[in-house]
Amino acid sequence: MNNTYTDLVKQTFHFPQEGFDINDDNNLMFNGLDVKKLIEKYGTPMKVTYLPKIGMQINKAKKMFDTAFKKHKYEGNYFYCYCTKSSHFSFVVEEALKHNIHLETSFAYDIEIINQLYKKRKINKEISIICNGFKQKSYTSRIAKLLNTGFKNVIPVLDNKEELLAYKRSVKVPFKLGIRVAAEEEPNFPFYTSRLGIRAKDILEFYVDEIEGFEDRFQLKMLHIFLNKGIKDDIYYWSELNKIINLYCQLKKICPELDSINIGGGFPIKHSLGFEYDYQFMINEIVGNIKQACKKAKVPMPNIYTEFGSFTVGESMAHIYSVVAQKVQNDRECWYMIDSSFITTLPDTWGIGEKFLMLPINKWDNDYHRVVLGGITCDSHDYYDSEEHINEVFLPKVNNTDKEDPNNKEPLYVGFFHTGAYQDQISGYGGIKHCLIPSPKHIIIEHDKNGKLVDWVYAKEQTAQSMLKILGYL
Repeated sequence: MNNTYTDLVKQTFHFPQEGFDINDDNNLMFNGLDVKKLIEKYGTPMKVTYLPKIGMQINKAKKMFDTAFKKHKYEGNYFYCYCTKSSHFSFVVEEALKHNIHLETSFAYDIEIINQLYKKRKINKEISIICNGFKQKSYTSRIAKLLNTGFKNVIPVLDNKEELLAYKRSVKVPFKLGIRVAAEEEPNFPFYTSRLGIRAKDILEFYVDEIEGFEDRFQLKMLHIFLNKGIKDDIYYWSELNKIINLYCQLKKICPELDSINIGGGFPIKHSLGFEYDYQFMINEIVGNIKQACKKAKVPMPNIYTEFGSFTVGESMAHIYSVVAQKVQNDRECWYMIDSSFITTLPDTWGIGEKFLMLPINKWDNDYHRVVLGGITCDSHDYYDSEEHINEVFLPKVNNTDKEDPNNKEPLYVGFFHTGAYQDQISGYGGIKHCLIPSPKHIIIEHDKNGKLVDWVYAKEQTAQSMLKILGYL
């Protein structure tokens, strides 16, 4: 019976698969990158961002929507927006902008990013900017300034009725508006309706009272909806989507300027080698449902906007660690201690129990066993003990005494993949971390002007001095 880690993976999943393979030295390849060589060059812990994956994801979605539009002979246009809150880093946003996309913002400081991108000539004033979120004065005033300085396609999406008053007071040019429709949440949520947006039953009256008749100043162009659970093939998703489609059809009959539906984000990404999701089927169904409802109501089909964040950037990043010690605390549990912390580098694993695609980098020809991965903070919650497809973690044995293999003398390296969305945004980039665990070095992989892959250090590992300065000791 074969008990190597390679055997386990090949018996459990279809492997190799897109983005993952094993080279002749039995080491993991990530999007064609030899991760072991990166470790030898830079050490661990390490974050790696593979920028070409961003463009691959954007073009994948565009192609699938184009296929669906052709299949259904859909008469609207498709607009891909990147949700900046997934990762605000300049190298991410600028890479995404290379692929003819638009942007979605969530807070006042996002507008400062827009200003910098314009100064650097990464965008022009024709770009669509969808402004979401609950907006304080610092946000609405910045949106107004964009509009007043010639950004023609900025669309503030109203989160509440009072927000419109801020634009009436401060915007001096004609502009476009959107309205976010408050979504009903799944029964397992502690509340029934999202805190974001305006109740669907109030929108028609709000349009008639506050928007209709002001076409010379502002026009309602977009209805927006986003579901926390994401885009999934179940009764709940189709019910909420059809709600906004029907509302669009009602409004369109009295609001000829309305021409767009924004379905937000929510495409899942691969967090397991066993991941299965039929993107093309879902897109086909979304497009088909919108067309069918519009034909029935005898109204023009709207443009479709999406705001993919995790889908855009999530699969571009990996976190790499070394197993620095093995601890056997009882007869059933073996701990592998890593050289960093899950709480500080992958806070989703700690905060919401998120699972990431976890694979060893080396020792694939070693026997495997069940382990628990432990971080080096003194917090009892700093661990990782289950994968998405099973409630366990299996990794190669650190010391394979049955085999004479020089590779057994090196540490086991473990990678968490598709970690590019939200982790830095949640844990905070730099700054003070739990137990003063430093942020790891961050390596960028991109194509140079000649199309050759190059790697460079975006950020070095955080130093004690930088933390002491923040804490007031220096």
